[in-house]
Amino acid sequence: MAGVTAESAPPFRCVLDAWRAHESELHAFLLGQVRDRALADDLLQDVFLKAVREGTRFCGLDSPRAWLFQVTRHAVIDQHRGRKPTVPVVDALPAPESAVAPVDGLSTCLEHALHALDDDDRDVVQRCDIDGHTQRAYESPAIAR
Repeated sequence: MAGVTAESAPPFRCVLDAWRAHESELHAFLLGQVRDRALADDLLQDVFLKAVREGTRFCGLDSPRAWLFQVTRHAVIDQHRGRKPTVPVVDALPAPESAVAPVDGLSTCLEHALHALDDDDRDVVQRCDIDGHTQRAYESPAIAR
């Protein structure tokens, strides 16, 4: 990382030392996983920033290399999770040729189910839902039953 030296950030000397020791190995691993140099560079930079944020905790690690590889693997996994396959959507999809409108299918079904109703309920459903009369008109004496 340009601009960051061991002299300018003494508390993080262990981060810089570990980084120098493992950067090329991590980069090669990333290239093998993502097959895109720019993306590998970005992920590598993110791993370095996470190590810097760990600060003195990083310096206390028994195996900085193992930590760096674990964070790198997680970065690759997160990258793969973020890439979801997409399919372009056409603005106007053609309707299937033999499609029956859902409402039409419901009215057909309703006619078959009428026989299960008592006479009064069947009459209300028939006149209001199938014949198209309003409930108000049904309640008035104008509609002969």
